[in-house]
Amino acid sequence: MCSTALCLQSSGSNEGENMDAPLQDCTIEEQHGVVWFLLAEGVKPVEIHRRMLAQYGQSTMSQRKVYEWVERFKLGRTRVTDEGRSGRPSTSCTQEQPRSFFSAGIQKLVERYNKCIVLQGNYVEKCM
Repeated sequence: MCSTALCLQSSGSNEGENMDAPLQDCTIEEQHGVVWFLLAEGVKPVEIHRRMLAQYGQSTMSQRKVYEWVERFKLGRTRVTDEGRSGRPSTSCTQEQPRSFFSAGIQKLVERYNKCIVLQGNYVEKCM
């Protein structure tokens, strides 16, 4: 049984009642699957979000994201995983810089700050 089905299973409660515990441990992919499932049943996006909020609590994706995924599924999407993104990677490049680079930059800031304090704000530095 897939994990989404496990998350959707109720623990013997009657139809329409909340499950015993919110589903705060489900993954975003499982939430995408819930959007797809409820959309297939004809549930409107605002109601999908409301129902998910009741079960997932603070871990629920935003209403805007629900609408985005509804549109994706309406356009024929069949996967619940996010696509890889193009463009600049989100990783930081600070590890590539030598420590001396940052030390020199901080020292320049200290010098500029001291000049501004001594001259009481009457300091302008030309950048070349």
